Amino acid sequence: MAELLKDVFDRKFIKSLAADLKESYHKFDETLFIKGVFTKDWPEKALKQRMRHISENMQCCLPSDYKKAISLLKPVSDKYSELQHLIFPDFIELCGIDDLSTSINAMEYFTEKSSSEFPIRFFIIKYEKQMLAQMKKWAKSNNEHLRRLASEGCRPRLPWAIGLPKYKNDPGAILPILETLKEDESEYVRRSVANNLNDISKDNPSVVIKIAKKWKGLELGPETDKLIKHGCRTLLKQGEPKTIKLFGFREPKDIQVKKFKVTKEINMGEEIEFAFTLNTDKKKLGLLRIEYIIEFVRQNNKTGKKVFKISEGDYAEPERKITKKYSFKPISTRKYYVGKHSVSVVVNGIVLSTKSFNIKNNN
Repeated sequence: MAELLKDVFDRKFIKSLAADLKESYHKFDETLFIKGVFTKDWPEKALKQRMRHISENMQCCLPSDYKKAISLLKPVSDKYSELQHLIFPDFIELCGIDDLSTSINAMEYFTEKSSSEFPIRFFIIKYEKQMLAQMKKWAKSNNEHLRRLASEGCRPRLPWAIGLPKYKNDPGAILPILETLKEDESEYVRRSVANNLNDISKDNPSVVIKIAKKWKGLELGPETDKLIKHGCRTLLKQGEPKTIKLFGFREPKDIQVKKFKVTKEINMGEEIEFAFTLNTDKKKLGLLRIEYIIEFVRQNNKTGKKVFKISEGDYAEPERKITKKYSFKPISTRKYYVGKHSVSVVVNGIVLSTKSFNIKNNN
C-alpha cells in the first residue's frame, strides 16, 4: 500500500523534531511535546490537521514571546525540508497574526525550504495594503523562492488554503505582481504565475483572456507563451471560444467522428474502452486539441462532467485513430454511482459526438 502524505509526520519525525527543539531551547519539554502530539485521534488526522496539531504542541512548549519562539525555530527549521518543513510556516499562521514585521521576516526565512504560501493569506486579509507592497517587493527579489511566494501566496483559489474572496471578485490589485513576473527566468516562478491566472479565470475569465491577448501580442518568447497557455487551461477545457481562437484552434467544421464505439455496460470497478477515428476531406487534419468528456451519474439523479485531454498537435494526416480506457475503480477523490453515463469526443472545444454506457452493481 502506498504511503499516505500525512505519514511524513510519523513517530520518527516527531522524536527527531523534539530533540532538535530541545537543542535549540533547553527548557523544551520533549516528553510533554511527544505525549501531546500522539493523542488518541492522531491516526485519523489528515495532513493539515497533523501540521496544526504539531504547531499547537510546539506553541505549548516554546516561549510565549512570539519573537523569541521564531528565533528558536529558525535553526531547527534548517534541518527539515518539503512537507515536513511546513510545520514552521504553520506556526506563523497559528501564532503570528498580531506581529506583522516578525511574521514577514519569518515567512521570508521559512519559504526557502518549503513555502509560506498558506500563512501569508491570513496576513493579506488583515493587512492588505502592507502585504501588497511586500509582495511587489518580493516580486523583484533576487531570490526565486520569494518571487514565487509573491505570486503563489495571492492566488485567489490556492488549493488546501483559505480563499481570498476579494481577489476572486476583483483580481485587479494582484495583476501588477503577475505582470512583473511574467518573464521570470525561473520556471518555478512562471508556473506559479500561470496557476494564479488559472485561478483568476474561474471567476473572471474576461480578465485572463485580455491578459493572454496582451502578453501574446508582445511576442515575449516561447517560455511566456507556455505560461499563458497553462494559465488558460481551464478556459481551454471549457471550450471558451475566444481562448480557443487565441491559440490557433479553428472551428472543426471539416472534422468528422467515425467508427465511434464504446463499451456498452460494465460492472462497478471495471473500465470502459472507447475508440473513434477523426477524419477530414482535406489533405490533413491540421491543428487539433482532442479531448473527451465523461458525464458522470451523481446522487439524486444529478450528473457531473469532467474533461480529459487526449492529445494536441498539428496532424499532417487526413485520418487519426484513437483508443482510450477509463477506469471506474473507486478512488478517494471521486465517488462513482451506478446508472447511465456518457462519453463525448471533443475537438477544438466543440463536442462532435456522444455515446452512452451503463454501470451496474457487480453483485
